[in-house]
Amino acid sequence: MKTTINDVAKHAGVSIKTVSRVMNNEASVRQNTREKVMQSVSELNYHPNLAARSLAGTKSYSIAYIYDNPNAYYIIDMQRGILNACKKQGFELLIHPCDAKEVDIINEVTSMVKRTRIAGIILTPPFSEMPNFVEQLTQLDIKIVRILSGHSAPDTLTPCIMIDDNLASKAITEHLINNGHNKIGFLAGGAEHNSTTERLEGYKAALKQYNIALDPHLIIAGEYSFDSGVAGATTLINQTNKPTAIVSCNDEIAAGALFAARLMDIDVPKQLSITGFENSPFSRQTWPKLTTADQPNNKIAEDAANLLIAQIRNGDTRDIIKHYTPELLVRDSTTKI
Repeated sequence: MKTTINDVAKHAGVSIKTVSRVMNNEASVRQNTREKVMQSVSELNYHPNLAARSLAGTKSYSIAYIYDNPNAYYIIDMQRGILNACKKQGFELLIHPCDAKEVDIINEVTSMVKRTRIAGIILTPPFSEMPNFVEQLTQLDIKIVRILSGHSAPDTLTPCIMIDDNLASKAITEHLINNGHNKIGFLAGGAEHNSTTERLEGYKAALKQYNIALDPHLIIAGEYSFDSGVAGATTLINQTNKPTAIVSCNDEIAAGALFAARLMDIDVPKQLSITGFENSPFSRQTWPKLTTADQPNNKIAEDAANLLIAQIRNGDTRDIIKHYTPELLVRDSTTKI
């Protein structure tokens, strides 16, 4: 027979209301009471029916993550981090992939919100970087947290998790410069992503700081994909004034660049240093392993979910901004010249 909230209350010697307050993670519950109830929950293997609980009352215990991103590793890390927070705080997660280029995307998301009775949404690029889309979502009776590339929030519409891609990209480029490189290529991701702009600006800032002339021929437009890395690196390597190092906008692009170098019989890192960004499994599955920027997407996602749930429980906290700066992680794909 399935354990009920009545069983937990009786086992812990408290009221049903107290068990409910503990399961809702309400701050007003005394710590010793919380521990006693959670001990009973554990011993009785109690699992509350969150869907039924939401339907029975006016309060929703579900949040949604909507995304449109071709990088599977990024999506997996985001889902894992959000789920970690949801499990700890008694919330359910709805995962809803969307096409950001759809004309009626706001109608699709609005319909999903009304149909599922979610309490909040976590937005990652490109949705988090679409101000009109975000502003229309704020008209719904839900809370929103955005994950964005940049140092400061572009507006005050929602709480934000900011990732300083600019500073991280600057650190990667400085690492190459300090290793003696002054002809450094740049393989861009999709132009529609702010992360591409921020990482390009960090690359440019490092060159300027070290008085290295910017060569526009060394900057190659592309997408966040392996094939884009192959094509971009091939273009750079075939130039007369070819680079001795390449900064890639993410690890998938860098893995493609590494593959292109191998096809052209170029030794990495002896003849060409290559860097990635994000520290995804791509950076560890290549040979040699990629120097990259360690971006803890799992932790960022969990932080965003905790911020969203706090907003749902405590009311409006639009002025909250949290920052992450991916840290340089040196591996075997770069060396001195």
